[in-house]
Amino acid sequence: MQQKDSLEFSNKIVPDTIWREVYVALSHYPELKDTPIEFRFKKNIKKSFMQAQPKVNSLLKSKKNRGYLVFINEKFTIEDEVFDITAVPSEVLIGWIGHELGHIMDYRERSAADLVWFGVKYLTSKNYIREAEKAADTYAVNHGLGEEIIATKNFIINHSKLSDTYKSRIQDLYLSPEEIMVLIDSGHED
Repeated sequence: MQQKDSLEFSNKIVPDTIWREVYVALSHYPELKDTPIEFRFKKNIKKSFMQAQPKVNSLLKSKKNRGYLVFINEKFTIEDEVFDITAVPSEVLIGWIGHELGHIMDYRERSAADLVWFGVKYLTSKNYIREAEKAADTYAVNHGLGEEIIATKNFIINHSKLSDTYKSRIQDLYLSPEEIMVLIDSGHED
């Protein structure tokens, strides 16, 4: 793959350790080419490895001028198991990033008031979380990242040290590998 310095990262801030994976994921979202996105390591993201959100100072700007943040835990703990981002397989990381870019695709079409309402519902309704997470997965699959999304799900679901309770939560909130395959197959029908 080309070196980072020779790639066009217009309006993007990306940590060196994940630039390849971010570049691959972004290449599936050409409509985000001019959208300002900052990928930033952050400690202690609750219940999550990554989190996409609009930049607060850009909420009152027009939709096309908004900027977004994708927070990423460099090291994250799930049930006393510590994961380091450098130990996560590249395909899995691309899937996770692609999922977060799916959230940004969803956010791009929302008004500032709708984004605030989205946040309130996301914090208070498990059904809304499920809807939002499945929508982000669907965006990623529809943008050609189906195999990477499946790799991400399998990385979690097949991890032997994670409890069945945690795995069930993931299976409940996100598309299953089977649902992803149906989306992939339906996308190939013309």
